[in-house]
Amino acid sequence: MSTNKEIKNKIASINSTRKITKAMEMVAASKMRKAKERMLAKRPYSESILHIIGNIASSSPEYTSKYMQEREVKKVGIIVIATDRGLCAGLNANLFRKINKEILQLKQKNIAVELCALGAKALAFCRTTGCTILSANSNLAEKPNLEEIIGAVDGILMSYAEQKIDKLILANNYFVNTVVQKPKLSTLLPLQANSNDSTKIWDYIYEPDAKTLLDSLIQRYIETLAYQGIVENYACEQAARMLAMKNASDNAADLVDDLKLVYNKNRQAAITQEIAEIVGGAASL
Repeated sequence: MSTNKEIKNKIASINSTRKITKAMEMVAASKMRKAKERMLAKRPYSESILHIIGNIASSSPEYTSKYMQEREVKKVGIIVIATDRGLCAGLNANLFRKINKEILQLKQKNIAVELCALGAKALAFCRTTGCTILSANSNLAEKPNLEEIIGAVDGILMSYAEQKIDKLILANNYFVNTVVQKPKLSTLLPLQANSNDSTKIWDYIYEPDAKTLLDSLIQRYIETLAYQGIVENYACEQAARMLAMKNASDNAADLVDDLKLVYNKNRQAAITQEIAEIVGGAASL
């Protein structure tokens, strides 16, 4: 049985740890609110670009963009977006488990896989898969820079344009709410874009021609989705970290309560023993 001194030292140590986890919980909550606002502000932009792409494609049926053409899938590219830091519960593990399952299914069909890793944890995971890593970058989430993200994604987009890969998938965590974050794999290319109003014929006046405009818009759309994925994954990271630190703080408080109970029992037993000794000594006299 531990002595009261040892128990007091444990209580002090746990309380110190609890102060740290409580501070990390508050920091994560603040960052999550900012990331959530940034994430929600970006969603309408990507949706609007997709509508415009669909409308231009519908109004120019004579041209089918290389990014929209279906072809036999022999090689798949996956953009993996994960966190740069840990302490966010099973957020990364759930995503990596889903990606591993997808890679296994593709390999069973003799389809090769190439990866683009965005995030330190994503790069560490990609190295364990045995797949080719086309490009990688990290520390993009806290202050996302579009130029840096474009630089990381352009390599895999170029491979698709040159028909080196036949399908492009984005893998990231999707922010449902503060409590729920789900791993998500979505097909980016070939792009399925339809007009947002099938009953209306869209006749845009634009420069340059539909071919140049459509290809550049689709490329911008994919870059926007990569940016959106990083922002969304960062919001998921902060939400998961906030909950993980809250659970750690609550567990520390419960552990301190249990140790205090043991401490008080030991103290009471020591007092009872001292009283018994005094009474026994007095009786012997």
